[in-house]
Amino acid sequence: MTEPQTGDAGQQQPPPPARHGWSKVLLVVTGLLGLAGLSYLGVSEALRARLAADGTVAPAMKLQKYDNGTMSLADLQGKVVMLDFWATWCAPCQAEMPSLLKLAKEYESQGLVFVAASRDEMPDAPLFVQEFVQSRMPELAPYIVFAPDELAAVYQVTALPTLYFLDRKGQVVDAQRGMLSEAALRQRIERALK
Repeated sequence: MTEPQTGDAGQQQPPPPARHGWSKVLLVVTGLLGLAGLSYLGVSEALRARLAADGTVAPAMKLQKYDNGTMSLADLQGKVVMLDFWATWCAPCQAEMPSLLKLAKEYESQGLVFVAASRDEMPDAPLFVQEFVQSRMPELAPYIVFAPDELAAVYQVTALPTLYFLDRKGQVVDAQRGMLSEAALRQRIERALK
């Protein structure tokens, strides 16, 4: 133990302040951030594992189109399909939709087909979608289909938005739960088109 120092007047001087070791704090913070990053990657992988597996084949079921008629994902073989499960009440879906539309139009000539699969609750889904299209996004109309529970089950849709890419054989090659930036969407589209 050190003795307190005495000054010229014989008064005791407090010991010098302890150094806090900012480098140690920085090291701990860096370590915690690293663990958080690894945890995030682990959660992302776990969420991806709960989506339909790569190679899952598009079902042949007929889907009702918003602008009349029907379509089947199986009929789109030969094209790369960007299949987005969304709903009119879903804020992240609404935020992502302009990027999806922009990129769908940009890559259409390269064989990309955009399918916006509405998960709005039936039987009112057509009314909700009509209101959304008319008031907010008229250019979305030709891409919309109504996704029944059976289709959502095949693609394990438990949260919105959920996005899939199907290759030219109609098989899943990529999937993402949650909103993506335009740059991330572009990267996935280009990878799917290769």
